[in-house]
Amino acid sequence: MKNDVLMPLVGVVTDIRQDTPDVKTFRVNAPGGGKVFEHIPGQCAMLSVPGAGEGMFSITSSPTNKAFMEFSIKKCGCLTSWLHQMEVGQEIGIRGPYGNGFPVDTAFKGKDMLFIAGGIGLAPLRSVINYCRDKRADYGEIDIVYGARSMDDLVDYREIIDEWMADEGIHVHLTIDRPQEGWDGHVGFVPNYVKELGFDTNKTAIICGPPIMIKFTLAGLTELGFDKTQVYTTMELRMKCGVGKCGRCNIGDKYVCKDGPVFRCDQLDHMPDEY
Repeated sequence: MKNDVLMPLVGVVTDIRQDTPDVKTFRVNAPGGGKVFEHIPGQCAMLSVPGAGEGMFSITSSPTNKAFMEFSIKKCGCLTSWLHQMEVGQEIGIRGPYGNGFPVDTAFKGKDMLFIAGGIGLAPLRSVINYCRDKRADYGEIDIVYGARSMDDLVDYREIIDEWMADEGIHVHLTIDRPQEGWDGHVGFVPNYVKELGFDTNKTAIICGPPIMIKFTLAGLTELGFDKTQVYTTMELRMKCGVGKCGRCNIGDKYVCKDGPVFRCDQLDHMPDEY
């Protein structure tokens, strides 16, 4: 039977990892084990806590992971505060998946990939990165540029250090905004770091982070010679109902939940400047 995306299903929180002082990663299973539903990289799910509300969150685990789903959630409001109080074994409402996802099996296949993330913006890209890692033969060289305010704010830091950096053909470039004791890596903002690294323009780039970071990073890539048709981003922060009914994510003639949240950056030129 096809999953009805409007009907919440029951998920069980089976693991909680503290990634940063204000970000936790929640592992969710169906009550009988396994995943609650299938998804493609870049899609989102609506998580709900009875009495507290519901919200749209990126699915951060790869579809190639058949054992569970994961969500990296930053504590920043009422619902996320409730989620951060959850314990292993508690149940949660989950419905989805929503959105169009990244074209990992079409436009991305066979390409060199450049992932650029800031802060919690790594969460939506983690699903795509791990998908490419699990299907390594389908993609070329992979570069990952990731920055945060401080070393303590780098999400999935242990996975980055222990797994991503250990993979052949994957190059990880980390940066933090300001100098910090114990940090001997690059210091500076992500858009400037991207220009410093000076990537070849034969790559397909994906950007995710705060809107101001996306704006300046896209400008930097353009300076390097990238065409906007080579660059993708995701706008899931604007999504509310997920099915094009509430109008909250409407931008011009597009609904982010139905036409996105993944957009190629040249498509944004045809939309009002609201993001």
